[in-house]
Amino acid sequence: MTKEEIIVKLPYSKPFLFVDELLHIDENGVEGTYTFDENLDFYKGHFKDNPITPGVILTEVMAQIGLVSLGIYLLNNEFNATTAIALTSTEIEFLKPVFPNEKVTVISKKIYFRFGKLKCKVKMINQKDEEVCNGVIAGILI
Repeated sequence: MTKEEIIVKLPYSKPFLFVDELLHIDENGVEGTYTFDENLDFYKGHFKDNPITPGVILTEVMAQIGLVSLGIYLLNNEFNATTAIALTSTEIEFLKPVFPNEKVTVISKKIYFRFGKLKCKVKMINQKDEEVCNGVIAGILI
């Protein structure tokens, strides 16, 4: 399965698709990017006159790239329209703000994938190669 096919299979669409490109993916992890368009609705109210990306959205970006994309890759041909994906836990530390028009890269390393549960160590870096957040995300793919 190609990186482009994985993106097409993601169960999201604009404005809630937070994956622009997958740079690398294999059975041990994934790396991908997303650029935050300044016109996204949440910027209108998340800190007046000084918009920053909400932590819940940063977590979603890490989950879409670092967990769901990797899960689709690991399931390969077993992934289909009836596959259910559910986030089961997150533990994220936020270190720096992410601003409108900023491009981020998510790097995810698989901790384990068994019995349909995928757990990954994830981090997000900005264009200055600074770590903006990191943590562990887990989900179930059935």
